[in-house]
Amino acid sequence: MEMTWIYLIAAGLFEVVWATTMKLSHGFSNLPYTLATVVGMLASFGFLSLAIKHLPLSLAYPIWTGIGAVGSILVGVILFKDQLPALTWVFIIMLVVGIVGIKVTSGQ
Repeated sequence: MEMTWIYLIAAGLFEVVWATTMKLSHGFSNLPYTLATVVGMLASFGFLSLAIKHLPLSLAYPIWTGIGAVGSILVGVILFKDQLPALTWVFIIMLVVGIVGIKVTSGQ
């Protein structure tokens, strides 16, 4: 896999990290989680900036946000015991199909 795609995947995963640690920071009142949120944000934006050097914004941004969205949903369900209706899972699957479709049809 080309490094650009690894950067983009890392950016998406760090998106999940900062979203998760932001929740755990309880409104930025827990210093360690607040610092982890800031580090996660910087890493996410840093890896995204590396990825968009070689990928079109119209491809990189939706994939980045999609990884963050789906990853955050999974963390919410697994770690925070969020309950989602069955129909919501249909739309999550559609989101994953859309992310994969964007990548596959992009020619990148």
